[in-house]
Amino acid sequence: MKMILIVFRKELLDTLRDRRTIISMIVVPLLLIPILLSLSTQMFIKQEIEAREKTLKIGLVSAGNAGEFRSLLLADERVRLIEDLTPMQARSLVESDDLDIYFEVSRDFDRRISGMQSGRITMYYKAAGDRSIEKQRAIAFIKTFEQMLLSDRLRELEIDETAMKTIDFHEQNLATVQEQMAEAIGGLLPYLFIIFCFLGSMYPAMDLAAGEKERGTLETLLTSPAGRFEILLGKFLVVVLTGMLTAIIGIIGLYIGFSQIPEIPDQMLKTILLLLEPGYIIMLLSLLLPLTVFFAALLLSLSIFAKSYKEAQSIISPMFIIVIVPAFLGLLPGVELNTVTAMIPVLNVSLATKAIIAGTITTFDLTVIYVSLVIIAGISLFVCARIFDHEGTIFRGT
Repeated sequence: MKMILIVFRKELLDTLRDRRTIISMIVVPLLLIPILLSLSTQMFIKQEIEAREKTLKIGLVSAGNAGEFRSLLLADERVRLIEDLTPMQARSLVESDDLDIYFEVSRDFDRRISGMQSGRITMYYKAAGDRSIEKQRAIAFIKTFEQMLLSDRLRELEIDETAMKTIDFHEQNLATVQEQMAEAIGGLLPYLFIIFCFLGSMYPAMDLAAGEKERGTLETLLTSPAGRFEILLGKFLVVVLTGMLTAIIGIIGLYIGFSQIPEIPDQMLKTILLLLEPGYIIMLLSLLLPLTVFFAALLLSLSIFAKSYKEAQSIISPMFIIVIVPAFLGLLPGVELNTVTAMIPVLNVSLATKAIIAGTITTFDLTVIYVSLVIIAGISLFVCARIFDHEGTIFRGT
């Protein structure tokens, strides 16, 4: 145990001297993430406000029909109505972004409306970027016009409008606010935590194995009184520690980032604050710990196999995609925590974190997740030890 601690202290000091590790472990989660989060949120809110308040350029091809609809558009100060267009001209203007939307009213519109039939209005637009907001604004005009025509028709038929309402429909979401917030942000948070753990483990793993090979210091370490497993365990504990510290710093960074956004809903901020309570932090870290052990063993194994730091980067970089995919699956709607998903590494942590935030995690699912994570962590550490014990792998390429 003494030898393991000596190796651990030595490797930890070397790791903390490495600029890439400091950047990935502290600078990115604590400084860069809050800045990016704040900027992206502000930009999104600004673009949404601009899309809602901008003056819509709307074309109208009506052939003299739908006069009330024309008046409705002209009455809105945020609409610039462009008329006297042919359908081809209007279509060309929309395609070239000189028009946001154009409406084409059928030539028999007024006749059909007068005959108690439905008249056709076609809306043309380009669905890109924030045009969905512009589209919803344009559809609102159609709905208002439709309600006006319906009211006129019912008055003409001497029918009370309330007689047309056959069902008084109401809906009530029984999900708690906490469950709704878990659905909204519960997938994103574990996704980020998992990435933090992986990135926090990646650079130390490459430096403590492939980096030492390149510097020629690994051979010196192997001649020390410490056994190979003790050396490996010392390196391994440093990689696990940096991965966990990165996740913890990432949680703090996310909180700082969210707290700096004044537009964030109070309940969402309360949910994030809830994650900072000791009980939730302990449960979250207990899930991340065996996952980080798995990452550390996997990354050390690949790094030990590599001949140089550059080769380790080329081998390990694709692993980032492999980690992201199951973490991303946890963001998708319909992917729920069950016995099968509880045994899939990375995905189980993502889904479990979401369930913890919602307060719907069961003891059985949590047990399955812990057991599966501990088993895969143990297997990965065993494989890493076998690789480190093989002379041909350690001195490969030397």
